[in-house]
Amino acid sequence: MRVDWYPKLGVLAGASALALTAVTATPAPADDSPGGLQEVQMPADVEILEGVAPAPDTTVPFLAGRPKAAAASDTCLGDASAYGVKGCFQHHGDVVWSRDTEKDGLSAAVGIYTDYGRASAVCINKLGANTWATCNKDYSEDGKVRLRVMRYNGETGRFYQPESWSGWIPVDGQY
Repeated sequence: MRVDWYPKLGVLAGASALALTAVTATPAPADDSPGGLQEVQMPADVEILEGVAPAPDTTVPFLAGRPKAAAASDTCLGDASAYGVKGCFQHHGDVVWSRDTEKDGLSAAVGIYTDYGRASAVCINKLGANTWATCNKDYSEDGKVRLRVMRYNGETGRFYQPESWSGWIPVDGQY
C-alpha cells in the first residue's frame, strides 16, 4: 500500500509554524516585570491627582467579566493593567480607579486622556501595595476617555513603563 506523505507533511509543517508563532508572539503577562523599568515622558501640562482611599463601605466596581447581575453604577469600563498597576473608569460619577499590585516602592499611576481636548491628568495611588485609590473628575458626557496605566516614583516625580492603554471609553457608559 502506497502512502501519500505530502499532505501529512503539510499538516505537520503548519502545526509546527503555528506552535512557533504562539511561543514567539505571546506577550508577557501583565504581572511579569520585563527586568527593568524605562522612563515615560509625560506632557508638561499633565495634572497630577493624588488618589484617595475609597470609603470603607464602597464596593470596588466590577471589572471586565463582571456578573450580568451587576448594577450599571457598579461597572468599571476600559480596564487596563501592566506590571504593578490596574486601572479602570467608572462612568457613574466619572471615577478613575487605580490599583497598586506590587510592593516595589513605586506607585500605581493611571493617566486619563480625552477625545475633546481637555488637558491630561494622572491618578496616582500612593496608598501602597494591594490597595485601590480613586480620583473623581467631571468629564463631558458626550466625550470619551482613554486610560494609560504605568508606574510612578513619588521621590523623583517620574513615570515608568511597562505601560498599557485602554480603548476609548464613552463617559456616559453607552457603547
